[in-house]
Amino acid sequence: MTTLADVISVLDQLYNPAWAESWDAVGLVTGDPDQEVRRVLFAVDPMRAVVDEAIAGEYDLLVTHHPLLLRGVNSVATNTPKGRVVHDLIRAGVALHVCHTNADNANPGVSDALAAAIGLRDTRPLKAMPAEPMDKVVVFVPVAETQAMLDALAQAGAGQIGDYERAAWSGMGEGTFRPLAGANPTIGRVGDIEVVPEHRLEMILPRRKRRAVVEALIATHSYEEPAYDVYELAELPSNRGGGRIGVLAEALPLADFARLVGERLPRTEHGVRVSGDLDRMIETVAVVGGAGDSEFDRVRAAGVDAYLTADLRHHPATEARAYGDPALVDVAHWASEWPWLADAERLLVAGLAAQGSTVDTHISTLCTDAWTLRI
Repeated sequence: MTTLADVISVLDQLYNPAWAESWDAVGLVTGDPDQEVRRVLFAVDPMRAVVDEAIAGEYDLLVTHHPLLLRGVNSVATNTPKGRVVHDLIRAGVALHVCHTNADNANPGVSDALAAAIGLRDTRPLKAMPAEPMDKVVVFVPVAETQAMLDALAQAGAGQIGDYERAAWSGMGEGTFRPLAGANPTIGRVGDIEVVPEHRLEMILPRRKRRAVVEALIATHSYEEPAYDVYELAELPSNRGGGRIGVLAEALPLADFARLVGERLPRTEHGVRVSGDLDRMIETVAVVGGAGDSEFDRVRAAGVDAYLTADLRHHPATEARAYGDPALVDVAHWASEWPWLADAERLLVAGLAAQGSTVDTHISTLCTDAWTLRI
C-alpha cells in the first residue's frame, strides 16, 4: 500500500519545503499521512472546478502549484468558497498538497518546464539560490592512521562530492611537539621534543554536519590533543533558483518566436502579448513561470534578447521597454506554469517506483486562467 506519507516524502525530495519563499504556504493542506493513495491528480490551481474533478474522479490526492490558503484565515466555514472546498475535500477523503515557490526554485522546476516547452538549451538559473554552506576540515594525522581517519570522517558525512564519496586530499609532512607535565602522549615522552611523519588530510563537508565530523575526528585520532582546522568555504550559487536563461537552437525573429510560444503553450483567451521590434532576432531568452515583472533588473543585467513571463503590468513593462532591451513576451499565468505538471508527474512516478510503489496519475487539462473571453 502506498500511503500519503510515502508520496509526500518523494515530493519533498523533489520540491523541498525549505526552498520556498518565506511568505509562501506550501505542503499538506488536507489529508491523513496514513491514508492510502492510489490515484493522484496534478493541477495548477485548487479551484472549485479542479476540486470537483478530483472528487468525481475518485482521486486520493490533488497536487497543485498554487496554494489554497496563501494568507492566514480565521475560519474555513462553508459560507466561504475556500471553506466549502476544504470541507468537500475532507468529506471526499481527497488530500491536497501544494508545491509552489519550492517548485519554482527546484531543479528541475517550473521555469525548467517552461524553458523546455519552447526549446531552450544550456539553461541556468536567472535568480540562483546559494548552494548549501560548506566547510573544509583539515586534520594532521600519523601516516599509519590516515585511512582509518578518512573512513571515520567519510562515515560522519565528509568527502561527498557529486557522485563520489570518501573524496579527500593528503600531503606528507612532519608534526612536532613537546609534551608538558601532566600530558599523556600517545607518541613520545614528557619533556622530549618529538617529530612524527604525518599526513595533512583535507575533506569538504556540509556545514550542518560539522559537529558530527569533528566528533568523529576527535574520537578516531590517537593523539590526546589532535591538531585540526575547520574552514568555512565561500558561498557559491547553486543550480536551483527562480527563472531560467537559455538559448534557442536557432535564432528567430521576435514575431516568429512569439508564434512558437503560442504553439507550445496551452491556449488561453489571454493569448500571447509582444513588446518590441518584431523583426529583431531572438536567440538568448529568459523565462519566469508565473508573474515576472519583479525580475526586470536581473533580466536586463543578463543581456538576453527576450523575456518570456506572465502578468506583466503596464508601468513595469513600459519602464523596461524604455531601456530598449529585452523584447517582452507575456502569456497567461496559468499557461506559463501548466507545463510543469508533466514534469512533476513523471518525477513522482519515478521516485515512487524507486521505492517499490506505484500510483495512477493524471494531469488536469481544465483551463483555470481567470479570463474567459477577449474581445
